[in-house]
Amino acid sequence: MTEAPLLAVDGLDVVYGRVPAIRALSLEVAAGEIVGLIGPNGAGKSTTLHAIVGLVPPAAGDVRLAGRSLRGRSPEQIARSGIALVPEGRRIFGGFSVEENLRLGLAARRGNGVAAPLDGVYELFPVLAEMRNRPAGALSGGQQQQLAIGRALVAEPDVLLLDEPSLGLAPALVDLVFEALAAIRERGVTVLLVEQRAQRTVAFADRTYVLGNGELRMTLSPAEAGDTDRMIAAYLA
Repeated sequence: MTEAPLLAVDGLDVVYGRVPAIRALSLEVAAGEIVGLIGPNGAGKSTTLHAIVGLVPPAAGDVRLAGRSLRGRSPEQIARSGIALVPEGRRIFGGFSVEENLRLGLAARRGNGVAAPLDGVYELFPVLAEMRNRPAGALSGGQQQQLAIGRALVAEPDVLLLDEPSLGLAPALVDLVFEALAAIRERGVTVLLVEQRAQRTVAFADRTYVLGNGELRMTLSPAEAGDTDRMIAAYLA
């Protein structure tokens, strides 16, 4: 990568009690990129995202957005600075309508007004427009994932973090999620994607970082998605 990173993680350590979860992790995401983050369960992928958005405090290292340190900022301050997280498991409010869930994302929005960000989400996910008045709990799993992504986009972030967005989805819906991420990038949003679908992620992303036991093991290019030995090494990292 040649251009300066929009998002930079530099020497990050995260410790739970006395157990190290992330060790000296550094990664970069340039503006307009989609970057993957893969590895086995317990590798530290979700912890990395949580540290970036301030949900867990780093023991060492720094996270920078457009060159500005986010260390010591609250999750709310980080969200308003331009980073949005789509958490694992969607975490929508089932008793609220689709539109009420989307409006929750406005709390982190830096601009004014409501119509523009909601219209953008409805354009990206037409099914949400059709179901805007339905309880979110009545949506299918794939529709709920669209809603979770849409809620994050309402804040109009510069960087979108996604934690396992294809988890539990049928193959056709997985395709829809990846197509949506490509469209989101076209709208100028930078993406850091945590996924278990290693080969699909490596082929899709501009590059993919591989974590193992909280440490960076390797970086893969899209051309390496078909390299069986490299993919096995990545999965066993």
